[in-house]
Amino acid sequence: MPDLYRVDHVGSLLRPAQVKEAKAAFLEGSQTREQLEQVEDQAILAALEQQKRAGVDIYTDGEFRRSGFQNDLLDAVEGFVPTTDPAVVRVWQGPGGEPREQGTRQVVAAKLKHVGRMTARQSAFMMANAPGPVKITVPSPSQFPAISYQAGVTNQFYPTRTDLLWEIAAVIKAEIAALVEEGVSYIQIDAPRYSYYVDPAWRKHLQDLGEDPDKMFDEAVAADNYCIEGIQREGLTVALHICRGNNESKWYAEGGYEPIAEKLFGTLAVDRFLLEYDTGRAGTFEPLRFVPAGKVVVLGLVSSKDPALESQSTLLDRIDDAARYVPIDFLALSPQCGFASTAAGNLLTEEQQWRKLRLVAETAAEIWGWE
Repeated sequence: MPDLYRVDHVGSLLRPAQVKEAKAAFLEGSQTREQLEQVEDQAILAALEQQKRAGVDIYTDGEFRRSGFQNDLLDAVEGFVPTTDPAVVRVWQGPGGEPREQGTRQVVAAKLKHVGRMTARQSAFMMANAPGPVKITVPSPSQFPAISYQAGVTNQFYPTRTDLLWEIAAVIKAEIAALVEEGVSYIQIDAPRYSYYVDPAWRKHLQDLGEDPDKMFDEAVAADNYCIEGIQREGLTVALHICRGNNESKWYAEGGYEPIAEKLFGTLAVDRFLLEYDTGRAGTFEPLRFVPAGKVVVLGLVSSKDPALESQSTLLDRIDDAARYVPIDFLALSPQCGFASTAAGNLLTEEQQWRKLRLVAETAAEIWGWE
């Protein structure tokens, strides 16, 4: 059985100022890639020590080397180009106006060419330096067809979004296979696009694009399963993370898991589900009744968007509520999403971030002890 990892976190951490400054200098041409990587290395080592102090069970590099949680794909393939097409722009909700960093605002404008690894530098450094088991995240293939497919452009190379989905799935499958070969302990597929299928507004948006949301959902599940099909699972944890958007403390979707829960939980061949549950936007715990026996649900009860620290007693009560549907031995705890899905990060301080991770660890210890 894969490790339970009671104290989990989604992956990204707030980038320290020196990382942001070094990245800006590199992009301006006043700093070399080697100089940038030296700054990133030191920041990651410091973040690993902070994670150890916080009491987490699994270690990430904070995604400090990434411009956004999904953008390593753009480094691994050729064929994406920037776009201003309004059809691919999401409407963000939350504090302030539009995010400064919109993430992947690029469309496929050529036949994709797989030219390299997505996370080789990240995984190599982590395997050499992490004080415990390592998590590496990759985006779900379903992240891209809805936002990177532009009519009149992409269809010249991929007649349908389905064709593009499976092309990208092959790239991510190869990346996961390489991570398994390297001995990475925990691979997480980030799939925020599943929120489209529970939000009536986004379902209508897909229909307006001429797509069938239910068919797209079925294909997304099939593509995620394809990415992990045939890999060596002994000693490996495979997880899927779902949120409703995470960019500078904003979100773009809402709705409970009920419309997709039975097929999502019952069909995906992962070991654990990391689920956003910090606000009413995610609905109730009742859909967890469809989680098969033996699979772990990581409750994302602590907000990575709001700087206010949650009440431990409230967290304990909510975990008890969730345990009505999933046995307590198959629950774990985490923030609801990363702290910096894009390099800009959410609207809280690094100290508030670490305080929240310590709260996750302390709350888990109240229930499961220090495992």
